[in-house]
Amino acid sequence: MVSFRAGPRRLTERAVGYPGGVEREVHVREVEELTGRSGTTRFVLRDADGTEYTTFRDRIGKEAMRFRGKRARIEFHEEERRGFHNVYLDGIGPAPEPSGADGADGPDGPPGGGRETQPADESAWDTAVEAAPWILGTREPEEAVPPEELYERLHPFKELVADDIRKAGAEDDEPDRRS
Repeated sequence: MVSFRAGPRRLTERAVGYPGGVEREVHVREVEELTGRSGTTRFVLRDADGTEYTTFRDRIGKEAMRFRGKRARIEFHEEERRGFHNVYLDGIGPAPEPSGADGADGPDGPPGGGRETQPADESAWDTAVEAAPWILGTREPEEAVPPEELYERLHPFKELVADDIRKAGAEDDEPDRRS
C-alpha cells in the first residue's frame, strides 16, 4: 500500500497500488475487466470525462471496481509506446470528503463542474503565505521572523482576502438583476 501525497503534506488515507507520477480525483464511471488472447487480464477505469486508465495489476483493478459510481483519488502515469499514448493506473483509494455545502456531489463529480471548493479562510491563508515576502518586505530576511510577528503581519492581510472571497461568493449567489 502507498500513501497519497498532496503537495508537501502527507494524507492519512491509504491506497492500493504502486508509486505513480500524477494524482487526480475522479468520479469513476465504470471499470471493465478484459482478458486478452494471451490470457492476460487488464482493467480499464473510465472517469466521468471519458478518460481511460489501464492497469494489468489484478489487485489495483479489483480495488478500482469498488469505486464504481464513486469519487476516488487515483495515481497514474502516461507513456508513448509504438505510436500509442497509454495512461496506466498505478493506484486508487478513497477521495477526501467533498467540501460542498450539502456534502454531496452530483453524478459527474465535484460541484461546480469539477472545480474544487475551498473555505474562504483556507484560501486566504494560502494567499497570505504566498504574499509573505512582499508583506515582510524581503524575500531573504537577515534572520528568522518570530512566529508571533509573522502572524501579526500576515493576519490582517488574510482577513482582507477572506472578506473579498466571501463578498465575491455572495455576489455569485445573487440572481442577475440586470434586465
